[in-house]
Amino acid sequence: MKKRFLKVISVILVAIMAFAVPVSVLGSDTYELTLEGSQIPIVRISGDGAPISDKDGNTIFYMGDLFSVLNLEEFSIKDAAKDILIPYIFEGLMQGNFDNYYDAIYEHIGIIFKNARLDKNGEASDGSGLDGWRSWYVNERVKTDQKGDKGYYAFNDYQFWYDWRLDPLDNADRLNTYIETIKEVTGSEKVCVNSMCLGTTVLMTYISKYGTDSLHGISFDGSVVAGAELLSEPISGKFNFDGYAITRFLIDSNEIDVLDLDPFVIDTVDMLTKSGLLQGIEDYTKDTVYDKVKHGVTSSLALSTFFTWPGYWAAVTPEDYETAKLYVFGEEGSEKRTEYAGLIEKIDNYNETVRQKLPELFQQIKDSGINVAVIGKYGTQIGPITESNDAVADQIASLNRATFGATTSTIYDTLSDEYIAEKTAAGYGKYISPDKQVDASTCLFPDSTWFIKGIRHSYWSDIENQIIYTVITADKQLTVEDFDISRFLVYDKETDQSYSMTEENMDCYNWVANADEENPDNFFVRVSAFFKSFTKWIKSLVTFIGQQSQTE
Repeated sequence: MKKRFLKVISVILVAIMAFAVPVSVLGSDTYELTLEGSQIPIVRISGDGAPISDKDGNTIFYMGDLFSVLNLEEFSIKDAAKDILIPYIFEGLMQGNFDNYYDAIYEHIGIIFKNARLDKNGEASDGSGLDGWRSWYVNERVKTDQKGDKGYYAFNDYQFWYDWRLDPLDNADRLNTYIETIKEVTGSEKVCVNSMCLGTTVLMTYISKYGTDSLHGISFDGSVVAGAELLSEPISGKFNFDGYAITRFLIDSNEIDVLDLDPFVIDTVDMLTKSGLLQGIEDYTKDTVYDKVKHGVTSSLALSTFFTWPGYWAAVTPEDYETAKLYVFGEEGSEKRTEYAGLIEKIDNYNETVRQKLPELFQQIKDSGINVAVIGKYGTQIGPITESNDAVADQIASLNRATFGATTSTIYDTLSDEYIAEKTAAGYGKYISPDKQVDASTCLFPDSTWFIKGIRHSYWSDIENQIIYTVITADKQLTVEDFDISRFLVYDKETDQSYSMTEENMDCYNWVANADEENPDNFFVRVSAFFKSFTKWIKSLVTFIGQQSQTE
């Protein structure tokens, strides 16, 4: 039981890195594309999935097996609680000085992530980096024409592995060297690039520095180049502790076995939420000390975990960037601004050369005539600690940002009948999803953007790979109309297949989001909801105790 408790606590601390996937659905018209081998080399750029190793080759950070690589052995809940609570109460609440409280947070949370953090210049001075096999792959395998005897280039012939923590501008230089080597070895004048997640920031940085002359086609799959709310909002003051969103997040996470939480844990969160206790704690905190500590706590958590990584700063939204810097590093001239000057220089450079220039960079892509494919995913609860926790999203980023402009409802509702009628009358009815949550007509690339519901951010299914492969290698820009598949698809986890979205299979969320039930304006409805939840919790408690007795 202690091990389970420690795991739950650890999950809360690293929830920003969790992933989820909805339940399976039933449908028809599963799609499999017939692929013709490409005569153009294809470079694949993944996100933050590559393992990071220390100088001795030991894996120190890996998203695929997060709990095994976090430095939990040196982390003591007892010591952390003592060192954090004492200065909070006796120096913070009583004397108004929270500095030692912030230092204790930084020290103890930092223990968990100390192996993966970069230095104050945003560099890996300890010798950590991409693991040995992938380093060899990038440096050596690229020197061979992978077309070989098969006579064509496959989807994964050229994988650009990189240390995703580092400055995207440096990684863009490495990508340029990689592409130029491929061109020289294969004799091809151009390559295709399939970018995913953080890889989209590397691709756009490459385009900002080297242009599009070497590119035949590109794709954005689960893009975060326009920002990812899960990374952006918690460090820019847009923190929202929503019990219902936490419950949905835990349910989603259980579905893909990232978490193995007993139903009792989820039922406990639900019961505490419906009782009003969690909301009461949040309201009390906001009314008392929140405004005093929010900057300091945000800074300590950010710099002790993920935000010494310039790669993650690239996923901060344009509107949040300056505020995030204020929360993490303080005012201009502050001690932390001086201390982290090297890191700030890197993230400012990205902001000026890429983030702020995204509109003109996308226009450059359009003017160049290169092929473009975009895949957007949705159907899971976005990080519950964000203000945008009602967004239609893939748990990491909203669908609006991932698809460069899709208009969406919230998870609680659909696009209004008036909106749909207006769009339909204007000839845009085909862009409205069957679940009425998405309007694709407002995307940057509306006719070459596909949507998959019920699939997690970091899972790359066959159908999306096939769509991307076909579009980016074609001799012209293909659109949805060139495919015998729907613009809107639903993914079935059980069969690992995608189906055309219909009214019959569109409801594939793991949960039901009901605004009236979560925020009832009727006292009796609120009381009734609590007692239903409490009764369920009692049953779960009895079951949980029985299970623990059997294992002891």
